[in-house]
Amino acid sequence: MRAAIGGDEAAYRRLLTDLSRALRATVRRGFAGVSARPNEVEDVVQEVMLAIHLKRHTWDQTKPIGPWIMAIARNKMIDDLRRKGRRTEVPIDGMLEILEAGGHEDAIHAHDVNRVLSGLNGRNREIVQAITLDGHSALDVANRLGMTEVAVRVALHRSLKALAETYQETKT
Repeated sequence: MRAAIGGDEAAYRRLLTDLSRALRATVRRGFAGVSARPNEVEDVVQEVMLAIHLKRHTWDQTKPIGPWIMAIARNKMIDDLRRKGRRTEVPIDGMLEILEAGGHEDAIHAHDVNRVLSGLNGRNREIVQAITLDGHSALDVANRLGMTEVAVRVALHRSLKALAETYQETKT
């Protein structure tokens, strides 16, 4: 970086190339808990690289560059998480057809269903029961429970995710 600030373009290219490799690994590790897609990691790496380029004159050359770069990377990852409001997402489109499909009674016994459903709170258990087992629409359930259809779908989505995790735990 010192050579780059001094005007050495070849040194600056080498620095950016080396930094981009290291930053990809750093950002990937930083996003490990939120399941970021590769293009999202690359977007943050590019934001970090741009910030380094634009702010390179602010680096105190008497201090190590690593902590300065890592602070920029950490701040860009935090900005990205805040901006996108990271949440684990599981698409529920088409889930009703899968759950309503017949012929799987042998795979999950009624006892297992009741045991797994018992892990949900009352309203969520009622939503899952009504939509997936009884065949009611999200709109019908929303009207019956005094909720919006979107709130019912969100509750269904979260409940199905919790049920899947619970069921996986019981199988192992």
